[in-house]
Amino acid sequence: MRLLVAALDSELVAFPADLAGFDRLVTGPGKLQATYALTRALDAAAYDEVVVVGTAGAIDARLEASVYEISGAVQHDVTDIDGIVGQHVSLPALVELDADGDGVIIATGDHFVDDAEAVATIRPLGAGLVDMETYAYIWVAQRFGVPIRVLKAVSDRAQDGAITDWHAAVTACSHQLRDRIRADYGV
Repeated sequence: MRLLVAALDSELVAFPADLAGFDRLVTGPGKLQATYALTRALDAAAYDEVVVVGTAGAIDARLEASVYEISGAVQHDVTDIDGIVGQHVSLPALVELDADGDGVIIATGDHFVDDAEAVATIRPLGAGLVDMETYAYIWVAQRFGVPIRVLKAVSDRAQDGAITDWHAAVTACSHQLRDRIRADYGV
């Protein structure tokens, strides 16, 4: 059995509630809610794989409106004791996935990125996308020793007006993600 994970119900609107071979988990937005909900789910049941689907803002102009398999995640909203952005005092700077992703790194933080100044701070961390949960999902799944796969659909460009773009795009992104799950898992 696999666990299908998303931060928001709106990211799963194109998915049937009873997708064959998958349990479903909606965690809520942000790293703390993601950590709490996924920890509880993995503590309560054994899963063969965690499959995360959701939306992300593109901060790399080369990434088009498509679905990307994430290769790793960094945190863009932490600093270590020396003030270095992206470095946490006790967590790894980068959590990597074992799967053959698309080579795309995602930067996770607890706020919705929607301005050029924030993007300019995040880009040097090596990320092409931004979201609010992926680092937490990967970190938790790795603690439990459960394979995890993260698929993200580009919903916006993480610039001024991005929240409006996200609201307009989330349903289309859900359909793109559903098509990818159908193609990859045959369900």
